[in-house]
Amino acid sequence: MSTLQDAPPEAPRRLSLPVATLIGLLALAAALGVGHLVAGFVGYTASPFIAVANYVIDHSPTAIVKWAERTLGTWDKPVLKLGLAVVLVLFALVAGQLSRRTPRAGQVLVVLLGAAGVAAVYVRSDLGQVSLLAPVAALVAGLAVFTFLHRIALPVDVVDERGFDRRKFLRAGVGVAAGSGIAAVAGQVTGTSSNAEDSRAAVGPLVPARTAPPLPADADFAKLGSPPFITPNADFYRIDTALVVPQLRTEDWSLRIHGMVDREVKFSYADIRSRPLVERRVTLTCVSNEVGGPLISNATWIGVDLVDLLDQAGVQPGAEQMFATSVDGWTCGTPANIALDPARGAMLAIGMNGQPLPVEHGFPARIVIPGLYGYVSATKWVESLEFTRWDARQAYWLSRGWAEQAPIKTESRIDSPRGFAGVTAGKVRLTGTAWAQHTGIAKVEVRLDQGPWQPATLAAEVSKDTWRMWWIELDVPKGTHQASVRATDQDGYTQTENRADPVPDGATGWHSVTLDAR
Repeated sequence: MSTLQDAPPEAPRRLSLPVATLIGLLALAAALGVGHLVAGFVGYTASPFIAVANYVIDHSPTAIVKWAERTLGTWDKPVLKLGLAVVLVLFALVAGQLSRRTPRAGQVLVVLLGAAGVAAVYVRSDLGQVSLLAPVAALVAGLAVFTFLHRIALPVDVVDERGFDRRKFLRAGVGVAAGSGIAAVAGQVTGTSSNAEDSRAAVGPLVPARTAPPLPADADFAKLGSPPFITPNADFYRIDTALVVPQLRTEDWSLRIHGMVDREVKFSYADIRSRPLVERRVTLTCVSNEVGGPLISNATWIGVDLVDLLDQAGVQPGAEQMFATSVDGWTCGTPANIALDPARGAMLAIGMNGQPLPVEHGFPARIVIPGLYGYVSATKWVESLEFTRWDARQAYWLSRGWAEQAPIKTESRIDSPRGFAGVTAGKVRLTGTAWAQHTGIAKVEVRLDQGPWQPATLAAEVSKDTWRMWWIELDVPKGTHQASVRATDQDGYTQTENRADPVPDGATGWHSVTLDAR
């Protein structure tokens, strides 16, 4: 006859590792799917995944941002998304594994993760309070699914996971996975249904009333290895903080000019489209471009003179900066005196290389101001221009250690050959590019090793606001040699040899390539 003392001890209630892991992953999927679905209705960038990724972009140290741009180029945002996805999966795995006996630890982690999503949306200046519905819904969905699946997998009347109803759990898991996927797809479709591309196609031909001068035949040396003078839209460099490209229709866009002005004015796309359009060729340069780097491109822009719009508002004396805001909340501070200078040629551009602006380059409208690095002059998807003082508003990159004033520096690079190049000893042709926007290039010189500087042949000058190509032939003996280039602008300044990082106001130094002549 057995006694209580003889009875085996009751085994602790415990989930298997695979089941606990699956619960964490399914809860994550439910949270992201529901959050994405609700964001489709209240603001696409309110999706918790996108909001957290945007927060990471906005608060990353300058050194990391610089490294990402230099190392990853246009892949920086896909890599960020992938990295965030990995972090979230690891978080879900930990939540599941800590909850093999009781769901409490996992529930706490789900709440913490959901709270991070809520906080990331709350701090976005471009999202209203209703956008908080998306991360809150994600938090509730994740917590509910985690608790629900845990209860099915480890009901109170079984000893351990081996006794639970596997079919019931499987059906529930498949239902959660399918529902999460459907919710995510529905949110994606709803959130991107503004049909910016359809709106762009409906703009029709943009015919300037004032055209740029005809392009001379010798504007570039592309056949010799230089870039084409006009950069195709698909090849134009893109550097911005937009994790998701804003999708705006022309009928939903407007530009507000306000602040230190005599009268606040607002322009619709139709207002801009109906004005006499002007065409200008302007080269844009990113301040984060390293010496010899690729973050510079040239286009023919179509739009209206910005100064004409500003004159209607009547900018008041004492205004120091034009504080531009993009629809995604990014901000840019431009010296007001430059924006207001008719000779500068600042534009509100709606066209690029004969087409309406590509969506990723600012459709429906963007700012283009020659001679300034893009972070103080080239706001894409612009919706607001506020005139104010420097101490009243601080733009996105100024608060991260970049300079207030950012004129483009005189620079040059060697485009062909690049890097460490094997060549045949004798005559070796080099081609490249030089730029000093709004000043113009006067000459380019190249030297081999420590030899004398030799003048390169320059392409025709199209505009002082555009880059200028060059080529030269050097006598290169057998062996390993270094070729360097320097430019002199039309103010007489010759670029310095001294290397400086892009931070805070642009890189300096001579670009060089190594020639291995055999």
